[in-house]
Amino acid sequence: MSTLSIVEPLPTGPEHFDAAAFAAHTLSSPQNLAAVLDHTLLKPDATRSQVLQLCHEAAEYRFACAMVNPTWVSLASAALSGTGIPVGVVVGFPLGATLSSSKRDETTRVIKHGAHDVDMVLNIGLLKSGQAADYEAVRQDIRGVVELAHAAGAVVKVILETCLLSFEEKLRAAELALSAGADFLKTSTGFSTGGATVDDIALLRGQAGRRAGVKASGGIRSLADATAMLKAGASRIGASASVRIVAELAGGAA
Repeated sequence: MSTLSIVEPLPTGPEHFDAAAFAAHTLSSPQNLAAVLDHTLLKPDATRSQVLQLCHEAAEYRFACAMVNPTWVSLASAALSGTGIPVGVVVGFPLGATLSSSKRDETTRVIKHGAHDVDMVLNIGLLKSGQAADYEAVRQDIRGVVELAHAAGAVVKVILETCLLSFEEKLRAAELALSAGADFLKTSTGFSTGGATVDDIALLRGQAGRRAGVKASGGIRSLADATAMLKAGASRIGASASVRIVAELAGGAA
């Protein structure tokens, strides 16, 4: 089996994503900014009351989703019922090294309990092993989750954990995720050695073009951080500081 070819990302062309226009629109109002923020609570010691507070804030500010760990998906789904705000859940988190069958089972179960956004971690070790068979295993790992999610009307964001990858590995991971049908390329879990960077967002957007969204996550704590990611090509941002970020924009507008 031949490996996937790696090409330099194209800055323009028929699949070009207009990051400047998207960023300008998103930053034109607090409401538009909130609509691209995944309001996130993934810390291991998150409590029931904190998850409920997250959901309350997600509904109040109209965030893109409330992102929680699998154990809280039913609670979040019930709390957000009737609000129109979806629940996001992580799968194979945070290492990506679980069995593909486990990721598929986890996906089926979280969707059954109300998840709409599924943020899965690709198998980083297999990707870095660099063999053709390993690349195909990574693609199939993602594809298994994508097929189940899409059949249920859910979306999949594939976490690449870019801080652990070389330049070529980032390109490879992006193309594998795209070929497997990912809806978004996502930079980071926020639990490894680094988070989103402007360079990585630009790289992933260059690969994705208009084929998929790009989600910046990890270390985004301010409006300045969010603005930099949007201008680089992000179309979704994961943050635990979502309320603060939106408040910064609202304060500036006022």
